[in-house]
Amino acid sequence: MSDWKSEQVVIVGGGIGGLAAALALAQNGIPSQVVEQAPEFKEIGAGIQLGPNVFRMFEVLGLTAPIGALAVFPDNLIMMDSVTAEEVTRIPLGDAFRDRFHYPYALIHRADLHKVLLEACRASGPIKLDASQKVVAVDQRNDGVTVRTESGKEYRGAALIGADGLWSTVRQIVVGDGAPKPAGHITYRAVLPTAAMPEQWRWRDMVLWAGEKVHLVHYPLRTGELFNLVAVFHSNRYEEGWDSFGDPAELHERFAKTCEPVRTLLNKIESWRMWVLCDRPPIKDWSRGRVTLLGDAAHPMLQYLAQGAGMSIEDAVCLADRVVASGGDYAAAFRAYQQARYLRTGRVQIMARVYGEFYHASGVAKELRNMMLASRSAEDAMDGMAWLYGEQKDLLRGAARPPPSPRVRGEGRDEGASPRF
Repeated sequence: MSDWKSEQVVIVGGGIGGLAAALALAQNGIPSQVVEQAPEFKEIGAGIQLGPNVFRMFEVLGLTAPIGALAVFPDNLIMMDSVTAEEVTRIPLGDAFRDRFHYPYALIHRADLHKVLLEACRASGPIKLDASQKVVAVDQRNDGVTVRTESGKEYRGAALIGADGLWSTVRQIVVGDGAPKPAGHITYRAVLPTAAMPEQWRWRDMVLWAGEKVHLVHYPLRTGELFNLVAVFHSNRYEEGWDSFGDPAELHERFAKTCEPVRTLLNKIESWRMWVLCDRPPIKDWSRGRVTLLGDAAHPMLQYLAQGAGMSIEDAVCLADRVVASGGDYAAAFRAYQQARYLRTGRVQIMARVYGEFYHASGVAKELRNMMLASRSAEDAMDGMAWLYGEQKDLLRGAARPPPSPRVRGEGRDEGASPRF
């Protein structure tokens, strides 16, 4: 297998996870063909949050500077009570946070993160990109795979990575467990020009207003040009996909009992994009021979830990590391990759569900939540984050570990995810 790096890997899905996988492989001299169903490579949506764990991966991928130039680095994570308008808790994200986790916490537009990855892939010789290609069949042989698309095109490679998201076609070939499970929660997303944001709420913070079966998140994007607003509420409404227009009447009905600041912010938005929240139970086996899954295709999770993008980028770096360590034995590499990842991603999937109930608590549960959070110190809060943001010693084995950057470019200059409290 001395020439194994001459054979390309086919990657289905040109989102954040798929492009990160292509880039991670290319850095190790492994070519790839990325196949995207949409007419062009782009991301829809608004803001997302980036914890220290994903900045470790940006360091490996050489993306720290371009990400830092486009991100906002908030001063605090803040939880407010959406009924009383009282502050429940805040976690400073300054020097003590960075000293503890070695990397910052950031807010970025999803399209900006995707663009950075896409530009890096386009600048990399070993990566080919094809759009408007919907995969309909995968054939696996002892020496490789063939992917066929609806248009009749074929792609051959040494292996296949399914990074095609929540409604993954490749997952049905590998796992065959049907559609994802609706959580009974709806997300409405919108962005607001900063000039239209009420001045008293133009905080350089990641803010969550927690309520009974509802919450509202807001934070700045694009170095402060925009504000991201994310409203989440319980609903039985169900629609495949998530780029649908929301119903303002339903939104205002669900938030009718919240405080004046929350209702004022919601009234600032005329058009919302709706996302039906879905996930799947954790599994430990998402590979079959030379075919594996990555990101939401492998372990879709609710947004309440703000880790969907982060876990997919961790997957990409870990997967490339295991491929190199195996010397091109893709079946062995994919088994090692999923073994290294399934407990961590499964924990995030489960805890995201728990945090959804935590944010939406009512009655005695809400009082206990507020009392517990109000009594914690910043050190206590960071201790509780260590499992998620601390270094994952088993993530990289074959690749060199980069030293942490002392400061990310752009930091200190004047997502529907939720912070970790």
